[in-house]
Amino acid sequence: MWNLDNRVRSAMVSDALDTLGIRHQAMDISVRPLKQGMRIVGLAATAQFVAESEFDEKDPYGPAIDYLDTLAPGEVAAIATGGLCLSAFWGELFSAAAKGRGAHGVVTDGPLRDTEQILAIDFPAFGQASRPYDYKGRMVLSSVRKEITCGGVKISSGDGIIADSDGVVVVPAHLLEQVSEIANARALAEKTVLKDLLAGKSVREVWNSYGIL
Repeated sequence: MWNLDNRVRSAMVSDALDTLGIRHQAMDISVRPLKQGMRIVGLAATAQFVAESEFDEKDPYGPAIDYLDTLAPGEVAAIATGGLCLSAFWGELFSAAAKGRGAHGVVTDGPLRDTEQILAIDFPAFGQASRPYDYKGRMVLSSVRKEITCGGVKISSGDGIIADSDGVVVVPAHLLEQVSEIANARALAEKTVLKDLLAGKSVREVWNSYGIL
């Protein structure tokens, strides 16, 4: 169950995974939000793009259209490119389609495009910079809802994703409930820790009381 308190941040989820001995679940620092303040929490719907110059002249976007039409409420489009920046494959219209289907955002290790328009429709998007190139004739969608590696992290459909200004963290599906409990408890405790620190209590005193910093 992926049930995170609104106060939970990606750093708290990363700390929860560390507690369980699961490390290296944060995407590369090149995967950034289009603007500060964006936040995504949802379940991954994976897709893989690869370099390819050939395409179907009659239906060049067919596989991507079919993928978009599978997105369900609460899902996050998680799209791997192997870090290739040959083209952008996600822009305004894909964002509109995903938002219309109830998806919570997109994360990718490739470029985005139509970035101002994505911002205008208020769709959370994380990627590696931006580029105006269309993917037709440059890249092709090679698989959907299979395991991918995006931003250096392995992701399967159904894994949890939390993304914010600190980065993108992936939680394996079988750990969602456990990580949620740990992260939610930390968010609740940090509220008290913050209050005590602002009130002038020593860092050592706070640490000894709560074991949180």
